[in-house]
Amino acid sequence: MSIIKGAKARAQGLAMGALAKAVALAPDSWIPGSTPDPLIRRRSGHTGKPMSRLDGPLKVAGQARFAAEIALPGMAYAALAHATIAKGRITALDTAAAEAAPGVVLVMTYRNAPRLQRPPVFMSSAKAAWGDDLPILQDDQVRWNGQPIAVVVAETQEQADHAASLVTAIYAEEPAATAFAEAKSKGSSPGSFMMQPLHNESGDAEKALAAAHFRVDATYTTPRHNHNAIELHGLTCAWEADGTLRIHDASQMVAHEAWTLARIFGLAEEKVVVTSPFVGGGFGGKGLWQHQVLAAAAAKLAERPVRLLLPREGVYRLVGGRAQTEQRVALGADANGRLTALIHTGFTAKPPASAMPEPFIVPTRSAYAAGAMLLDVQVVEVDGLSNTFMRAPGEAVGTFAVECAIDELAEVAGIDPIELRIRNEPDKDPVSGLPFSGRNLVEAYRLGAERFGWDRRSPAPRSRREGEWWVGMGCATGTYPYYRMPGGAARITLTAEGATVDIAAHEMGMGTATAATQVAADRLGLDPAAITFNYGDSTLPGTVMAGGSQQTASIGASVVAAHRALVAELVKLAGNDSPIAGAKPDELSCRDAGLCRADNEAAYESYASILARANRPSITVEATPSMPFEMMHWSMHSHSAMFAEVRVNAVTGEIRVSRFLGSFDCGRILNSKTAASQFRGGIIMGLGLALMEETQFDARTGRIMNPSLAEYHLPVHLDVPDIEVIWTDIPDPHTPMGARGIGEIGITGTGAAVANAVYNAVGKRVRDLPITLDKLL
Repeated sequence: MSIIKGAKARAQGLAMGALAKAVALAPDSWIPGSTPDPLIRRRSGHTGKPMSRLDGPLKVAGQARFAAEIALPGMAYAALAHATIAKGRITALDTAAAEAAPGVVLVMTYRNAPRLQRPPVFMSSAKAAWGDDLPILQDDQVRWNGQPIAVVVAETQEQADHAASLVTAIYAEEPAATAFAEAKSKGSSPGSFMMQPLHNESGDAEKALAAAHFRVDATYTTPRHNHNAIELHGLTCAWEADGTLRIHDASQMVAHEAWTLARIFGLAEEKVVVTSPFVGGGFGGKGLWQHQVLAAAAAKLAERPVRLLLPREGVYRLVGGRAQTEQRVALGADANGRLTALIHTGFTAKPPASAMPEPFIVPTRSAYAAGAMLLDVQVVEVDGLSNTFMRAPGEAVGTFAVECAIDELAEVAGIDPIELRIRNEPDKDPVSGLPFSGRNLVEAYRLGAERFGWDRRSPAPRSRREGEWWVGMGCATGTYPYYRMPGGAARITLTAEGATVDIAAHEMGMGTATAATQVAADRLGLDPAAITFNYGDSTLPGTVMAGGSQQTASIGASVVAAHRALVAELVKLAGNDSPIAGAKPDELSCRDAGLCRADNEAAYESYASILARANRPSITVEATPSMPFEMMHWSMHSHSAMFAEVRVNAVTGEIRVSRFLGSFDCGRILNSKTAASQFRGGIIMGLGLALMEETQFDARTGRIMNPSLAEYHLPVHLDVPDIEVIWTDIPDPHTPMGARGIGEIGITGTGAAVANAVYNAVGKRVRDLPITLDKLL
């Protein structure tokens, strides 16, 4: 095996899409990275350091209040009754027993629910946050097994739960398409994601495949997955005297949720306030679902604050997850192992009203250079709960298929799997043709292979056995696009003692508030203790969404814009007698709670002095960053090189991951402690995807059959090996702070690395996730 020692500065795929393409670059627009960023040049300061999470002490002391822990005066409790058929109509709905049950305040059904507008679907507008356009408790139609048919409000949670169990319904069932194979037989339609078609084609890939020196052609399947954040989906809501709807929610999108709820209830946007200070895990599932609307409607009808906390089974019934896929990957290569054909096509399922097919070809678009390429996602329609974003939607399962196929090609060609990947590194984006903003994947592989001991791997399966255990090693590439959503305004208030940063962002346990505080502290030249970072409130400026691994970049761009505006105002306040008089923002740096000239640090004045000179106790600025034009000019991605060692029991077929290493290329790392936690968390989720996670579904009734953590298997402590994470820490000059997203790159490639290690251990390819022992025996 040979591994290239030096990494070339290349980055990867996919411009933002329709939104970015619709915007023309104004001559005076500032593009992040178009001018040198002092935070990229300066390696000292707080950014990059392993600062502990600011919310940690509150959580371990029990002082952090989550959405369903907020108590309001006169609060009642809600529970839902769910439909038990896949499709049809309610012909009789008996709520008498529930209404007569002890403590019941209200039973709300389609017959007495407030009239609501249909929700605006995600991407139909800048702030739309809904996954489908189905009516919410407005008619007698049943569209999936688990749809809410009644909301019971009572004095206690126990009373509400009991009364909800007393609601009975009779249905007129209609034929439902619930089985994937059956839906496929009825035809498919082209998929689209983020308003882009899920189809790319260059050359004649099938012809090139047929003529290739080496070929592999296989089908890979992945099952449905459900969201299982530790914090259940719940909210506490109330209608205030002035008609304002106030919601304390577990949300990844407070500004979008407030706007969307205002449309549903026919309110002015400012009449809906959503707060979400702490979220116990999101991964794409803590969006806007029917339970928030139902709780708010019930509170309005009952004229009391209402808390609605979904039980774990309720999350499965009401909150969508990852859709199943069937993927064909066919690779053709010449005698030197260079790809002449790359085909990645297949099917995924979704309900007709859902806006979210599983975009499994997205990582393939930028992964490898190939002479001819055919990528395509076909959608088949099923009757069921709308699926949604789930950590690395598309990438998590798409890389499983492609990276396993690359491993199979390496074996056919007799080339080391890492060497084969390096030989097919693209020098520009294979689909868009854009230059990469920073692609150091080869360096990540070099570092990872050396640390993991890849040179000790035997290419022949069943070469290493220790007692009853076959031992194997595998690798895979992970990739996730860089995104930065527009509209992330930020507000900075500066005093002589410190600064407050306000932005409607989110802290879901990943350390966002901590990293943002570090960035703001360095940019303002303050100690982090002097920074207050306010977030999780829709009344704050900005429309940042915690999704797509883009929140940190969005916050960073917003802080950069607000900081530039602040410096400009400070120069005005300083006047002509100041050492910084007449300087432009780009000519100044911040240090020691003040401003100095970048080329002469002695020309300095403190914030306290500037404010005192102007007789001002504080100064407040608010600014919005430029549109994400960087995504129009460069192909931008985070990358990973994943390494797994597995042990397979020769007697029972039991699989144990004994070691795992992730080597990451994500630009600059803003906080080494929280980043390591994010990387490890993604890898653990990837281990679950590889070996355990599967939604068991009864196609006869459209019902999920394992809606609990006792039956839906996830990794526990004993399943998780020692996980080592390393990174290149090479700043991307075209992003705010030089950083790219890290939230979803950890899960991508993990499933394939495990599958490839299993094959190396026992010589059996498993192309159907999860890899369970019955598939090896």
